[in-house]
Amino acid sequence: MTATETAHAVDPERGTLAKAADENFPVAPFFLPRAWRTDLMAVYGFARLVDDIGDGDLAPGGADARLLGVPEDRADDRLLLLDAFEEDLHRVFDGSPRHPLLRRLVPTVRRRALTPEPFLGLIAANRQDQLVARYETYDDLLAYCELSANPVGRLVLAVTGTSTPERIRRSDEICTALQIVEHLQDVAEDLGRDRVYLPAEDMKRFHVQESDLAAPSANASVRALIAYEAARARDLLNEGAPLVGSVHGRLRLLLAGFVAGGRAALNAIAAADHDVLPGPPRSGKVHLLREAGVVLRGEG
Repeated sequence: MTATETAHAVDPERGTLAKAADENFPVAPFFLPRAWRTDLMAVYGFARLVDDIGDGDLAPGGADARLLGVPEDRADDRLLLLDAFEEDLHRVFDGSPRHPLLRRLVPTVRRRALTPEPFLGLIAANRQDQLVARYETYDDLLAYCELSANPVGRLVLAVTGTSTPERIRRSDEICTALQIVEHLQDVAEDLGRDRVYLPAEDMKRFHVQESDLAAPSANASVRALIAYEAARARDLLNEGAPLVGSVHGRLRLLLAGFVAGGRAALNAIAAADHDVLPGPPRSGKVHLLREAGVVLRGEG
């Protein structure tokens, strides 16, 4: 058991929140107002835990299952855990939740007048991951991202009091793009979980078989497919980027960081000649800061 897993087994709340340091993007950076940081961390705790349930990444020992009232002999049943988690989410809005991460969410929901819908979307995405492992079309994948990614951006806007229909639309484009980028980075890892987030119709178009994705490195067909999907993600990021200029102050810095992180990741994939199979290509902090400057200046 790793140190993180040990900490989680002892204190599930702290163990889950500690994972924020390992995320691709800053969850609640120091430059944000303290009230925002508190509420964003509460939202993160929910999102991280539901993903860990869906991916089977809960710490050993069954502490989270016990907190959710799931019997010990069913602690590996992801659908049952997700059902119990959804029940506990409803207690956030009309009672007293059992899990400490959901108890942490209660004051945030009240302060920011949050609704259940984005949280339910994240649960539905993880439930879908247990039932759907392949996506036939790009539109099918976009529908999945509507559940798995877009609620996060909507919650950020709601916490910061900046939601408008136009901003939500731009945020959805950015979040969907970031989800696709993550899928491109994690093709090999996802295949190890028996999941493929590359649309089947695109794999057929580029003559890519699933066995090609299991290779140590990408052949020319796989690289062409990754380049095609990366271009789609970049277009979505560019469509969503005006969101950054529509807000001010520290929130503008945060949103610029999200767009810049996506662009930097796409640049790293391109620099690897679109070979993502050996492991996720990563960009350095200098590259990220350079991209952030471009976004803030509105040059791209």
